[in-house]
Amino acid sequence: MRVTHVITRLVVGGAQENTLTTLLGLRRIPSLEVALIAGPTVGAEGSLEPAVRQAGIPFQLVPELVRPVHPLKDVIALGKLTRILRLQKPDLVHTHSGKAGVLGRLAAHRAGVPVIVHHIHGPSFGPFQGRLANWVFRSAERHAARVTTHFVCSAHAMTRLYLAAGIGQPDQYTRVFSGFELDPFLNSHNDLALRSQWGLAPDDFVIGKLARLAPLKGHDDLLEVLKQILPQCPQARVLFVGGGARREQIEAQADRMGLGSKVVFTGLVPPEAVPHHVGIMDCLVHLSRREALSRALPQALAAGKPVVAYDFDGADEVCLDGRTGFLIRTGALDRAAEALLRLARDPELRRRLGHEGRTFVQGNFAARVLVETLVCLYRQLLSKHPGGAR
Repeated sequence: MRVTHVITRLVVGGAQENTLTTLLGLRRIPSLEVALIAGPTVGAEGSLEPAVRQAGIPFQLVPELVRPVHPLKDVIALGKLTRILRLQKPDLVHTHSGKAGVLGRLAAHRAGVPVIVHHIHGPSFGPFQGRLANWVFRSAERHAARVTTHFVCSAHAMTRLYLAAGIGQPDQYTRVFSGFELDPFLNSHNDLALRSQWGLAPDDFVIGKLARLAPLKGHDDLLEVLKQILPQCPQARVLFVGGGARREQIEAQADRMGLGSKVVFTGLVPPEAVPHHVGIMDCLVHLSRREALSRALPQALAAGKPVVAYDFDGADEVCLDGRTGFLIRTGALDRAAEALLRLARDPELRRRLGHEGRTFVQGNFAARVLVETLVCLYRQLLSKHPGGAR
């Protein structure tokens, strides 16, 4: 079986890490040949391209496959993708992200690929956009859906959202959790030397945030929550792990709020260092307003850390309220502050929530489960759709 994955860019992010984990797992299966096509990796979020090349995954770069809408480049990218796929002759194309998802599926259809799968890691439309942008992206998704054999979603919430928008049919959707290598997180610990490196004391209550410094990720709301709890929890500190274009803006906001000494920015850290940083957190907070299901939540739970998250998209599928953490209505800063104060004051509560979270993640988010589920799905689709989605 020949499988080609297509993604817009290989920045350090959840969708990209999921794709890399999938490719690494698929390569270990003797009956499979895998390849990757991507656009240029630009931005301050870092790049996974070196990891792809080091792993020896066949990789082709399409310079015109850029994230913003660009009619000329989009037409050129569509032509190049079509030509590459005609040469590769894959049995199945698996696309990721908005731009590559649309252009990749259209190119695969033009190239006569038998099975076309699109992976929805997060919504390409929704209340975070204006009316015109919503119409454009919904229309593009509906158009691409006509040539899509099957959809893979990281959360049931994405299935509901896309079906409500008239995209596909219920039997075309399968939820596959975004798996990852669990052992580094299972074996992480509260490394006091690493805490000290970032100016964190052993008795500080470290509130972690693992995400790109990008819009809608919830950094601003977390700063507001920190300001609320500091009078009652002066040992509270926020640890922002990740890089991105908004770093200067968020740092300036923290300074204006008088929180500069209470907030630590690690910047971009290598993927292999992420578990160590999660290990020094007491909990993880994810107040994102646009997310299918952030990998940061199960990663924190694998490390035995309770989570606090907005009840947005698929967060409730892993942040099980009162069991693995606290699920907060989006925008309810007071409730988020209450949840953090409870965790700060009750180490046994943190331990209990973290323990149940770790057990849940071990059964649902292992990289092996991700790969085995996808391989089974690929084979089922190829057996049912020998003529493809044409």
